[in-house]
Amino acid sequence: MPSESFIELNGRRCAYLDFRGDGPVLLALHGHFGRSRIFAPMGAELAGRYRVIALDQRAHGLSDSGGDLTPAAYVADVAAFLRALDLGPVAVLGHSMGGAVAYHLAASHPDLVSALIVVDMTVLNTEPETRPVLDVSRWPRRYASRERLEQHLIAHVPNVSYFLDSATQFDDGWGFLFDLTDMMTSQKALIGDFTSVWNSSHQPALLIQGGESFILMRPTADRMVESRPETELVVFPGCGHWLYAEAPERFGAEIRRFLDSLRGTCQGAQ
Repeated sequence: MPSESFIELNGRRCAYLDFRGDGPVLLALHGHFGRSRIFAPMGAELAGRYRVIALDQRAHGLSDSGGDLTPAAYVADVAAFLRALDLGPVAVLGHSMGGAVAYHLAASHPDLVSALIVVDMTVLNTEPETRPVLDVSRWPRRYASRERLEQHLIAHVPNVSYFLDSATQFDDGWGFLFDLTDMMTSQKALIGDFTSVWNSSHQPALLIQGGESFILMRPTADRMVESRPETELVVFPGCGHWLYAEAPERFGAEIRRFLDSLRGTCQGAQ
């Protein structure tokens, strides 16, 4: 079981999970509305081979909310985290918004990133290419019960379990660990074309795309691979944006294969 700890990063209290164990570190970064424990299946899959550490990014999970929610602020937190724990350079995996943070980190702090794994995140985070903002501005702040909260999610999001991971009971009812206003601010701050950032890093990279994704389109994924040396594309046919949850065994196997290849080992090595 992972251990949960807290650390101060750039003046805010942040939570993280450490799956411990031997082997090189893989830092995992969740997307908007997520939290570190979504990577528990991957941590278990890689146990004994890699040490997965997953950060609750600012305004998510058990980390402090509010403040600066620009990509630069997220990157500064991750850089401070790696330096505080004396971990770099490490492989960094990011899903969705976490993928953007990961490739921004690789570009601006190459000394901290040895390899890059981007899971279903585009560099063209703009309409009509994709849908960069889920409008939660009118969602209720509290619900009378967990069942009511779940019913609301069923009507508004394609992956209910992902959001339920951040559902919790407060004194005045059920709600989310994240603040709705924070999520709107953060999503809007990530709108843009980040092709130049993607192309300016040089670490070995694995780009994973869900074949049914609404975030990363296949033509864009192909261009991302063509424009950046040492980048491999793996497509999960039939999977959507949350492919790590839809095909957890294959996901874990692909991550392990890629990381093993960087260590000069064969696929499936023990």
